Amino acid sequence: MSLKTRFQNKKIVVMPGVYDGLTASLAEAAGFEALYLSGAAVAYTRLGRPDIGLTTASEMADTLTLISDRTSLPVIIDADTGFGNALNAQRTMRLYERAGASALQIEDQTFPKRCGHLSEKSLISTGEMVGKIAAMADARTSDETLIIARTDAIAVEGFDAAEDRAEAYLEAGADVLFIEAPQDRAQLEQIAARFSKRIPLLANMVEGGATPITSADDLEDLGFSIVIFPGGIVRAVARTAQDYYQSLAKHGSNKPFGEQMFDFDGLNAVIGTADMLKKGAHYYGSNS
Repeated sequence: MSLKTRFQNKKIVVMPGVYDGLTASLAEAAGFEALYLSGAAVAYTRLGRPDIGLTTASEMADTLTLISDRTSLPVIIDADTGFGNALNAQRTMRLYERAGASALQIEDQTFPKRCGHLSEKSLISTGEMVGKIAAMADARTSDETLIIARTDAIAVEGFDAAEDRAEAYLEAGADVLFIEAPQDRAQLEQIAARFSKRIPLLANMVEGGATPITSADDLEDLGFSIVIFPGGIVRAVARTAQDYYQSLAKHGSNKPFGEQMFDFDGLNAVIGTADMLKKGAHYYGSNS
């Protein structure tokens, strides 16, 4: 089922962040309907760097290609600012669609951008962002590929300006609105009251970020259609990896950490090694 069709169902879509084929497969096995690939997660894991616009479109597309090869679930991919002007945004649309994107999220920050929950952001004009949305709509090959328009204006121009920008992006043809970093529940409520009857809304839950952590059920009651947890998996893995490496350095053995990790057979079971070998044997004609 495409995301476009899924949004006809009013039940909120909970999207975990993923950053490679393994995390995508684990999220699918947990029962999620769709996945979210953020530029932050790729910067954190592939570069070991913060989300300050260091990732490239090709790095994002390469990552999505590997995820699309591992799962058929719909994926929203972070297109940052489109990596330049409207023509760059068109290239990004074409590149990401070929890689398997179900939806592209584009934001109105200047390039290079930074995480929506970091300070000292700056924005392009509303008119330039409207042009990028229109350019992406013209470039997409499928009407099922959605454009998610994000504004970071709350932290830069204030809440009223953010709503005005969102209104303009809706009129420009955005399929989903994402007003980043509401600062309290009242702002979440106001966003939903103004827009939820007209267009699907996305909420972003960042542990320690500017927006109060709100449950999926609560956000659904307010009128949001999507809630993403883009960096949670990286924070969980990084904490576990830090503990693992410290344990190994201290003990010279994985034995003290054994209860907190898969053994060889356990990991092979999770990644489907036996099934893959069986499939390979079939194609190699080993039964002849």
